[in-house]
Amino acid sequence: MGAGNLTSGGFFAEKTAVLDLPVYILVAIATALLLVGAIFAFLFFRRRAAASRVKHTSVIIPSSTKEISVDRVAEGGVGEVEVEVEVEVEEKKKGLVGVNKGERLLGSSSGASSSEAAERMGNIGWGRWYSLVELEAATGAFSAGNVIGEGGYGVVYKGVLPDLSIVAVKNLLNNKGQAEKEFKVEVEAIGKVRHKNLVGLVGYCAEGAKRMLVYEYIDNGNLERWLHGDVGPVSPLTWDIRIKIAIGTAKGIAYLHEGLEPKVVHRDIKSSNILLDKHWNAKVSDFGLAKLLGSGSSFVTTRVMGTFGYVAPEYACTGMLNESSDVYSFGVLLMEIISGRCPVDYSRPPGEVNLVDWFKGMVGSRRGEEVVDPLMEVQPSPRALKRVLLVCLRCVDLDAQKRPNMGQIVHMLEGDEFPFRMEHRLTRERMLDASNAPTKRIPLLSEKVIAADSERSMWR
Repeated sequence: MGAGNLTSGGFFAEKTAVLDLPVYILVAIATALLLVGAIFAFLFFRRRAAASRVKHTSVIIPSSTKEISVDRVAEGGVGEVEVEVEVEVEEKKKGLVGVNKGERLLGSSSGASSSEAAERMGNIGWGRWYSLVELEAATGAFSAGNVIGEGGYGVVYKGVLPDLSIVAVKNLLNNKGQAEKEFKVEVEAIGKVRHKNLVGLVGYCAEGAKRMLVYEYIDNGNLERWLHGDVGPVSPLTWDIRIKIAIGTAKGIAYLHEGLEPKVVHRDIKSSNILLDKHWNAKVSDFGLAKLLGSGSSFVTTRVMGTFGYVAPEYACTGMLNESSDVYSFGVLLMEIISGRCPVDYSRPPGEVNLVDWFKGMVGSRRGEEVVDPLMEVQPSPRALKRVLLVCLRCVDLDAQKRPNMGQIVHMLEGDEFPFRMEHRLTRERMLDASNAPTKRIPLLSEKVIAADSERSMWR
């Protein structure tokens, strides 16, 4: 029997119970399967290793809604309310630079250099990513001679980039994680917005614990400097310039409220956050406290945050925030522009410490012309002054629902009709129409003006 098996092929030629196949065929099939499995395993682990390398060198992209608590240190002079605020930011799923606590934003685990990281980043939608080395070179190693502003938020430096363009670099102070939080809020709120009355965000830097924002440089400083600084016996801010600044500011805020989705509530409208270019065009800045408000929300509840003297009373009492809170702050700012006084000034007599209370009292006693800044060489006409005074009073109405929106404020400041008189006329005309139905009413001149103005964009 053994000789017969050898003659016919031996053991490997014997047929098995598996499909009646010989042993050598089964061995060949098993060997082939092992080879195929080894090849697939090799390709799988190679792809996994490549994916791991990409993960370490790519930007972290969060895809969830986070709550950010913001804590801001009070500034000198008129201090800011020192309370925490919870800011809910709907982070973009594509492009938003997100940073986890204790992590570097770009390639820390891979040991990549700043130049390599910058090359990888390029432009992700909010301007260019700058390395710390680039910004140190632009600002002279953040020298004291290049400081153009500072406060509880951090320090702002003037910088010159290699292409000779001038920028303002805001180095956010990391107070209890404040820099990280404000960095995210500001980039989300204003990073992709472009408007002539809003300061443009050129880029940003995030390396280690450093968080910096790079803005376009505005060469004439902020409004606070020109209203309350030492400008000599005669203010360079004439009445026409002041109204131009007020209208530009109103247009910038109107765009935040009515031209964006979700809308943005600034929450820190004040003279130091209004920057001026060499032609006195106003640009609203500092969006670190901004709050996003969805189209389906009439308000959002937060902890109170802002600057003392500018905060709307209903927001200070309830924490309920919406666009009317910015309107109130703008009303205080408009009073400040007209009078040249600070919102709260403890150096003045008791009845004049609070600007809003003093202003209302002066207008109510028909002494409105006395609120005008005495440093203005040429006083405004009574008609122009009365129009702006009435806009001020409407903005700071204690009933938030009676305040106009920012689009209406732009029309009031640009128009010739007094807002109160116009509303009263419209009310009387409607009453006459109701009592004399067959009579066709002739449209008022004021209504024609409003209709014509509505065709123009307030965001030009």
